[in-house]
Amino acid sequence: MSVVIPDDVLVSAKMSEAQLKLEIAIMLFQQDRISIGKARRLAGINLLEFQREISERGICIHYDIEEFEEDIKTLQEMGRL
Repeated sequence: MSVVIPDDVLVSAKMSEAQLKLEIAIMLFQQDRISIGKARRLAGINLLEFQREISERGICIHYDIEEFEEDIKTLQEMGRL
């Protein structure tokens, strides 16, 4: 699925596309709607960068068995495990 954000919205928000993706990813992660792996992919950054971002904002990493299993499955699908 693709979401189109008009350029004037980005200009009004004073954000780049990458910044908006990061903000959405952090919001969804913080609300426990997506795993840290999915959040970092949505943001388009690696895991360490995403962890640094949430740490700087004082957001705790909530990582349970279900998320671990989801990340294992994702790694297998990517051929990295």
